[in-house]
Amino acid sequence: MSILQKAATFQNILQNMGWRYVSFRGWFEISKKTGILKSKFPQNPSSKKYISLENWKKLPAQFFFDCKASLDFPKKPSNALKEKVERLRKGELAYFNAAYKKIGRDYDWLTNPDNGFRYDNKTHWLDVNDYSSDAGDIKYVWEKSRFSYFYTIIRYDYHFEEDCSEWIFSEIDSWIAANPINSGPNYKCSQEISLRLLNWLFALYYYKNSSALTAERFDKIMHYCYWQLHHVRHNINFSRIAVRNNHAITETMMLYLGGIFFPFFPEAKKWSEEGLKWLEEEVAYQVYEDGTFLQFSHNYHRVLVQLLTWSLYLSDLNGKKLSETFISRAQKTLNYLYQCQLEENGHLPNYGANDGALFFPLNDCEYRDYRPQLNALAYYFNKIDLYEKGNWTEDRYWYTSFKKLSDSKINSFDLQKNTNFIFEEGGYCIHRDEKSLTFTRCGNHKDRPSHADNLHLDIWVGGKNIVRDAGTFMYNTTPEILSFFMGTKGHNTVMLGKHDQMKKGARFIWLNWTQANFAKLYDEKEATIFEGQIQAFQHLAKNITHHRKWTKYHSKLKWEIIDSVQHELDLPMRQIWNLHPDFFEEFDILAEDETGNIISFERKEHWFSEKYGVKEKSIACIFETKNKTIKTIIIAK
Repeated sequence: MSILQKAATFQNILQNMGWRYVSFRGWFEISKKTGILKSKFPQNPSSKKYISLENWKKLPAQFFFDCKASLDFPKKPSNALKEKVERLRKGELAYFNAAYKKIGRDYDWLTNPDNGFRYDNKTHWLDVNDYSSDAGDIKYVWEKSRFSYFYTIIRYDYHFEEDCSEWIFSEIDSWIAANPINSGPNYKCSQEISLRLLNWLFALYYYKNSSALTAERFDKIMHYCYWQLHHVRHNINFSRIAVRNNHAITETMMLYLGGIFFPFFPEAKKWSEEGLKWLEEEVAYQVYEDGTFLQFSHNYHRVLVQLLTWSLYLSDLNGKKLSETFISRAQKTLNYLYQCQLEENGHLPNYGANDGALFFPLNDCEYRDYRPQLNALAYYFNKIDLYEKGNWTEDRYWYTSFKKLSDSKINSFDLQKNTNFIFEEGGYCIHRDEKSLTFTRCGNHKDRPSHADNLHLDIWVGGKNIVRDAGTFMYNTTPEILSFFMGTKGHNTVMLGKHDQMKKGARFIWLNWTQANFAKLYDEKEATIFEGQIQAFQHLAKNITHHRKWTKYHSKLKWEIIDSVQHELDLPMRQIWNLHPDFFEEFDILAEDETGNIISFERKEHWFSEKYGVKEKSIACIFETKNKTIKTIIIAK
């Protein structure tokens, strides 16, 4: 890259991300190289006793439940839950809520099960390379160390009435032995540390009165809890400034809750006050006023919902009041996801980055089913279930078992699905009828996009995603695969030649962000119509616009899509459709240019990834023309 190209790239990053981001990244790298940063994170600090086990049990802090014996909701020992536990006992773990891998009961917590690479647990976490081609995707090492599988074991303990406390605490013992403080890959990400603390906390309260929780074990766990919370606090600006997404909300929430549940740590009160301040700031910034979310991802939006749910319930139980803005954004974000949801199966379009995250799995539902998490948050506000009772009800049982939870409906609000809904700030438009859901995005970017997918169109019929987003697959894989899933080719919109809507930068960075000129959704007598226009391909030339109009007819399963790209480049326009394998059995698709000439499509083999780390071959059809307009019809046979 030439000096001029580097200068242009820096200018674009500065324009997109701002001086706060650029100056912090510069300081971070300098302090890392000089050793200033490393001095804040000592390796293997000497242990200290903070509180006795018996005194901890007497603390006034209120968790979702007091202990296992305090839970009294219906027990439903399911075969699905039994099978998951049996696989865990065999040393099989479901990675990213998808494929199982055999890692053994004596897993070392440091080996990537996807490629066998083993990290050094003596290396300071700042020296661990988390984007190495040899090491592969570090998320494979982080996944078990997150301890979300604890919920499967604890649920089994409850529903099958089989004490699993020794198993749980042996797992924590094993992790502590393999992960010296501030050393190795499992200290690289403060969000992972925060989740580990939250999940250990859940286990500690559930097994509060178990004989397996000995004083010696408790002291060791508290030593590690302190230094992990210390790590989160001293690296918090990385997530608040450099990352600024669900990581920041997770970490600030952990600092806030740390003061409630670890009040005996010396700095806990100060960290908690800071955490609450920052948590409310992050929610106010990251959740837009219409309830949409700065990560432009439905799965990360569900992560947000789970974090909001923990914050609201635990604040309520401990007499803490969250801001009106926090409460309002939680309600509006719930409404957004509810409007996008498929009634047939609880799914949402697989839109945006999807890393397989589901922090607190407290039910037997399939991973793509959003009903458990939306129901738990809705119940906090309205004190009634959002859906008819089913497996998705269990989450809120765990959260509402404590009798001191307020019964007030002061923050109740109405949730009703609309036929048409446009979320102007996020740029999402949703149309639903009795048989189908049509979803599109035409949005601005004041925060960084992760996929080049503006004006993407998703179509669902009878709960089946017939025209779909290709997904995400993995964050550390070959450049070709990354380019497909993150780029425009993996979405149902338009490319110019082989060019994405935006220019790809390093890792998660896109340059020359697309911006919306307008978007509108309206009804006419025979159809619902969307019209929107974006500025795109600005890395190729200025003032290029892409206008999309789609029409969904009321009386039939028929969509008409007109794409027009205004440009002066000698590049063909390529309209991309990623399709369900059954598409051509149930639907026809045909297209013509602005002169009425039929355009034959090229049937391509693409990829599809419904869950992180798993991809399968899929089909796509691509219409290409040297003209500037393509009119496409999708119609049921």
